[in-house]
Amino acid sequence: MLEDLIQMGPEELMVKDKNGNTVTYKGVNLSKVLEKAGAPTGDRIRGENLAKYILIHAKDGYQAVFSITEVDSSFSDKMVLLAFQQDGNPLPPGIGPFRLVVLHEKKQARWVREVMEIEIKMAHE
Repeated sequence: MLEDLIQMGPEELMVKDKNGNTVTYKGVNLSKVLEKAGAPTGDRIRGENLAKYILIHAKDGYQAVFSITEVDSSFSDKMVLLAFQQDGNPLPPGIGPFRLVVLHEKKQARWVREVMEIEIKMAHE
């Protein structure tokens, strides 16, 4: 999977961690990952697709939810990065191999560590 992410054109984000330290994460915009997986993106997000959401699963059972529009770059300026590196190194155990980094959120509650699965679901399921 890492090779697939690298082929999608990784980006780097400099953010402050919960302690106020500057950290550089490298990864792929979640919108690109969803598009590659066949999820509705861009102009295809209309009608019933507006009721879809993304459920992120962590190794320890932690979960976080995003609406499909909030991570789509044609709807929102919010950046959600599926990171695989921190400060030029692979993410350490307990955080990686993949982590979500959500730019411009006041709390880091949806910065899911040890991402294991990304599901797309319908709100009325």
